[in-house]
Amino acid sequence: MTETLDTAAPTSFLGTPEMSSRAIDLIWREAELLDRKDYRGWLDLWDPQGFYVVPIDPDTTDFAATLNYAYDDHELRGKRVERMTSGFSVSANDAARTVRTVSRFTLVVETDDIVEVSSAQIIVAYKRSATTLFAADLTHRISMANSEPRILQKVIRLINSTDALSAIGFLL
Repeated sequence: MTETLDTAAPTSFLGTPEMSSRAIDLIWREAELLDRKDYRGWLDLWDPQGFYVVPIDPDTTDFAATLNYAYDDHELRGKRVERMTSGFSVSANDAARTVRTVSRFTLVVETDDIVEVSSAQIIVAYKRSATTLFAADLTHRISMANSEPRILQKVIRLINSTDALSAIGFLL
């Protein structure tokens, strides 16, 4: 099998220490907001053009053309948060308590203003006396163009995404 190198490949693998630090801080802040169920604060981390994606197929890259657990643009992220905070949804009334650990950061600078960060995430979710583990590879595309970094895309590749999954009504 022959692989072709993409000539438009990223220019750097680490960027500046400041860029790395700002990107990782954003990802950790996101994890904290989600664990605290501060979903409105989580929305503020996003660029309006961003997509929140939880694919079923672990190898897909064409999210718009494949079935996903979630494929949320700005409007759908807002509706998801509204459902989770309205009190009228089962996921809102009986939401799991979670603790996220995010680690194994690898940064690739795409442009002067966009960085892609790959990482690993473990979520421990507790609900109705049961503890459930979720493990995933994450990929965040982050805009560094403004004073505050913003998420352009978050892809959550659950390691068991092709199994029948339940209890994923919260944001990963």
